[in-house]
Formats: sequence, structure tokens, C-alpha cells
Amino acid sequence: MIEVRNLTRKFGDFTAVNNISFTAPKGEVLGFLGPNGAGKSTTMKMITGFLQPTAGDASVCGFSISSNSIAAKKKIGYLPEGAPAYSDMTPKQFLGFIADIRNLGGNQKREAISAAIARTNINSVINQPIETLSKGYKRRVGLAQAILHNPEVLILDEPTDGLDPNQKHEVRKLIQEIASEKTIIVSTHILEEVSAICHRAVIIANGNIVADGSPHELEGRSRFAGAVTITMTNTSENSDIANELKAINKVDQVEIDPITSRITAFPAVGENIFPQVWSLVQLKEWQIKEIHHERGRFDDIFRSVTCEKEYSQEQGGEL
Repeated sequence: MIEVRNLTRKFGDFTAVNNISFTAPKGEVLGFLGPNGAGKSTTMKMITGFLQPTAGDASVCGFSISSNSIAAKKKIGYLPEGAPAYSDMTPKQFLGFIADIRNLGGNQKREAISAAIARTNINSVINQPIETLSKGYKRRVGLAQAILHNPEVLILDEPTDGLDPNQKHEVRKLIQEIASEKTIIVSTHILEEVSAICHRAVIIANGNIVADGSPHELEGRSRFAGAVTITMTNTSENSDIANELKAINKVDQVEIDPITSRITAFPAVGENIFPQVWSLVQLKEWQIKEIHHERGRFDDIFRSVTCEKEYSQEQGGEL
């Protein structure tokens, strides 16, 4: 459904996107992640035909964005960064305008607008000028125009930005409901969103792809994978307990979080330390609030592949 081949974009001497390639099949929700300035929005603008690449190409449903951009754009629903819209229009007028652009007319137009309004839950503000709406409602109006023509491909740049927790839940639920019949790329800064709705995550830094895999696979690359974290009832005992955990032969190191006071024991490579840690807890009769066998932390792997030091060591290669 989406194929990106050696896509590059330069602005003068600055390379915003550097020779990246990936594919996204039908039914996949792909999270596109990276720090500010990594090249996420530039990549999405190129895939949608909004911005011409300096080199490389992308195809949508078999149509090249460079040589057959109109056909490609017909297949795409796009929510740009900031959800721009005509501020003096009402959502109803704006959706009507978009429907006309998409060549929807008659009953098809009315049904498409009604369905988009219902799916994004904007009926209460449908006749208010867009300039008077909250950031969250503006975002939902932008999402409504993106899904209006029932596209095969959705490109969503920060779709839940500015939404309250309930609204975020509604948008995520909508994405999950339509995911099986579409290809969806979601750019987001909210790492929990990746685990909640994405089948796969591509992480970009300095214009280069530095990681690509399922959220579970990426969590497994975190140094926390297989670690055991303990929260004590009495944190004054933390130092003594940390020393006892260090004595376990399969434990590589132990850290005490200075903010949460949680104790984390990290395993040596390939080792499972949970049985030994749990046996020690029982033997010593430690008073604990919680013990957690970590599967890995997405935020940890995100930092490790996007920070400058780690990135320079990898020289832009995938982990």
C-alpha cells in the first residue's frame, strides 16, 4: 500500500530526510517516531505529495507521488501537522468544501459528511466557526476531513495532539476500528500511543531510520528487558537491599531510582533473574509494595537510538 524508496529531502545544505526506505502493507498501523526536527513531518509531506523529494520516490497503492501524484492523492486521507483549516468556516461548511474537492456529490456527499461527523464526535460544534473551537476540536475536524472520502491510506501527523484523555481514547478506538481495511501511518510524540495502537514502529533521527520493529520487539532491545523492579514499603532499607541483590550471580547491576526510590536489578546477558530475586524477597521477608518483571521500556530504547551519542556510534544504521 505504501512503499518508500531512498527518499531524500534537502533544504539548501541541510538534509532533513536522508535516503530512507520502508514499506507499509494493508492492515498495518505504523508509528512514525522521532524527536523534534528528526524529519517526520517532512517525510509525511513527501509521501502525501505535498512536498517534492530531492531524490527517491514513494508510491501509494502503486501510484508514484512523483509521476502520478493525483492518482496517489486520491487514495490518501491526510491530517497535517497543526490540523490547518479555514478558520472562518464552520466544520459543516469545511467538510462540504472538502467533499466537493473529493468529487463527492448528492447522497454520497451527505452520507460521507454525516459519517465523518459521527466518527469524530464533532456534532456539538458543527455550526460554530472553526476559529472559535478549542485545539482539541480543531484536531478532530482535521481528522474528519481526512477520513471523509473513506481513503485506503491514512497519514496522520500528531492526531491526538491537544486532546483530553477521553478524546484520545476515542481517536485511538477509531484508528483501531478502521485499521484492518486501511494502511495508517501515525506520527506521534506520545510513546504510550505506539503500544496502544501501532503494529510497528519506525524511529527516525537526524533524517535517518535508526530502528524498525514491533513495539514488543523494540521494548525487548531495551536494557530494562528482563530486569526486576522492586518498590519497598520502607525506602530507608534500599541501599542494603540493593547490595543483597548485587550478590545474585546472574545480576549484572542494580540501580536505585533517585526520584521514585524503586530498585531495579538488571540481568546478565541472556539470564532470567526473576526466580532468584523472588526467592530472596521471600527468604528475607522484605516488605514490598510491588515487584515487576520488566519486559522492556519503549521510552528507554527511544532515547538510546535518538540521542546524539548513541546515534553517532551507530552512524545512522538500524539497531
